[in-house]
Amino acid sequence: MDEISLVVPEAIVNSLPEDGDSAAHDMQEAVAGWEARLNRLVEEESDEDVASAAVDVIERFETRWEQYDDFVAELRAWGQSPIYAMAWRDLHAALVQQLYDNDDLSAHIDRERNARIVNDGIRFGR
Repeated sequence: MDEISLVVPEAIVNSLPEDGDSAAHDMQEAVAGWEARLNRLVEEESDEDVASAAVDVIERFETRWEQYDDFVAELRAWGQSPIYAMAWRDLHAALVQQLYDNDDLSAHIDRERNARIVNDGIRFGR
């Protein structure tokens, strides 16, 4: 499997306010850490193990995506700017998409997610 590349989309960085340099830096550090962790697995593990780890990461990103989306509504309700919550929400959505856009990884991700559905006891076609 080829190396996995994750980036913070420029549109997200550009959406941050002028004083958002520290948030952009935090995002870039977090993305670099996730990328390094996945690439370490690419070097050491089988494609199936990498796919399993990628699905774990995707599920974590999806959970965080939902949490930040809830923060947006809460911050607006309290009359505060939700720009940072929106940026982190959008980052997690972009990272999920980047993992699915990886040609080597996407088919493995789909198989792993389907296997997890079946292992959880959900059966199709009844």
